[in-house]
Amino acid sequence: MLKRISLILGLLLTASVLTACNQTKPDETAATNSMEIYEVHKDGRIHVFYDRALYTEFLQLGETPYRLTRIGEGPNGETIVFGLTKKDKKKGANTPAVKLYSNQSKLEGKFYGETRRHGRVYVFSTFEDMKPVRMFGHPTFFYTEIGSGPKGETVVYVLNKANKKKKPVALINEFKKKNS
Repeated sequence: MLKRISLILGLLLTASVLTACNQTKPDETAATNSMEIYEVHKDGRIHVFYDRALYTEFLQLGETPYRLTRIGEGPNGETIVFGLTKKDKKKGANTPAVKLYSNQSKLEGKFYGETRRHGRVYVFSTFEDMKPVRMFGHPTFFYTEIGSGPKGETVVYVLNKANKKKKPVALINEFKKKNS
């Protein structure tokens, strides 16, 4: 009887150890449901913001109190400077924007982006559409409104193969709402 109890306890212990070993960590590439990204290309740096208030503050002051700097990690060797909110300053590389730029997470769902570059404002509805503008400085497909930016800048609404033949009315309205 004692042998049988020992055998059962041994099997239970082995099963619990195997179960613990087979448990996986949460997927670090989990999708982000929605995000806003703002970029400012200035002086060989790409400043990236995921918080509209911090982005607006940067546009006024040219600085952010908390940042994560990645020297030479831009597509053309630029330094990427991620503006961090006070509550996220300790997260550093674990903020959603840094993970997205580092290909550690995927974006699924709603996206809105703006890039300020060459005196123009580029507006995006997908993160994928931002990459060529960041890399080459201009989009392949776009709809332009000259002088319609907050400070009279030209606003370039970036399109892609799927939506290139339609005026981006929803994106125009969202840009105007955010920049009014």
